[in-house]
Amino acid sequence: MILQGFSLVRLWSNLATVAATWLAIAMPALAQSTLPDVQRIVFVGDSITCAGGYVASLEAAARVQFPYRKTEFINVGLPSETVSGLSEPGHAGGKFPRPDLHERLSRVLEQTKPNLVVACYGMNDGIYYPLGEERFAKFKSGIERLHQAVEQCGAKIIHLTPAYFDALPNKGKLLPAGLDEYPAQYVGYDDVLEHYANWLMSKRAEGWQVYDVHAAMKSAVLNRRKTEPEFTFSKDGVHPNAAGQAIMTRPLADAWGLKLDDNGLPVHPHGAEILKLITQKQQVLKLAWLSATRHVRPGIPAGLPVAQAEEKAAELDQQVHKLIATN
Repeated sequence: MILQGFSLVRLWSNLATVAATWLAIAMPALAQSTLPDVQRIVFVGDSITCAGGYVASLEAAARVQFPYRKTEFINVGLPSETVSGLSEPGHAGGKFPRPDLHERLSRVLEQTKPNLVVACYGMNDGIYYPLGEERFAKFKSGIERLHQAVEQCGAKIIHLTPAYFDALPNKGKLLPAGLDEYPAQYVGYDDVLEHYANWLMSKRAEGWQVYDVHAAMKSAVLNRRKTEPEFTFSKDGVHPNAAGQAIMTRPLADAWGLKLDDNGLPVHPHGAEILKLITQKQQVLKLAWLSATRHVRPGIPAGLPVAQAEEKAAELDQQVHKLIATN
């Protein structure tokens, strides 16, 4: 009886240890399985973020699942932008160099006052050249400066790895390794982006929140090509279409427990209409905030004053709430 009692004590002790270990591993994931309870989330990035498909899908799903939350989603993605400060020779036909996030970052943070920043950079940061240590170092330094600046303003930051570069649409137009300059894209540029993505994912070991958009997109493309050899998400290899933007949504949507269908629509009878209204609202606010924070990239339409944009956004939000309440 004593031995049996001892065995039971040890069994329960072992089970308790296993349970404690599981909880230690699982709790961080469980803690992130719902939408962050914050007032404002600001998205920064290049033209892929500026296009806004994944940002709009995230907000649409959040509105459906958490209709009484007041979380604002502000997209200030800027086409052509880098976090590295690099620009290839003759960018945009020599009209202007690529804008550098750090030129406007302090204004964005001061004026938008985010509680959480979501950043997606990398596509432009290798400037479409083969992997180079100096360019890679500039990317890492730029990301670390961004991370530090956000934390210093009292907000948190989530990083998304770069989107997938698809060589297929530009087959025959891409350039091989070993050239001094690249007036066209390097044929193996996605290997560069994967290198950047792997470095970003390694920062999780330091407590960074990083989600792998690159792997999600690459996996989706390669799986489809098993049956559709010419499948692509992008006509130019860089900018994903709506279906590609929907794939970009998945890592963060999963982390936040947001439900979206395969087309990036919120799970609701009026999902398509809700997403359309959210997209309109984000466009109005995006142009307003881009103008207010004084970006330097030519060719971006001027936005309304922020106060007027917020009035229009509120009107669109009312339409969204009505649709959500109509099942």
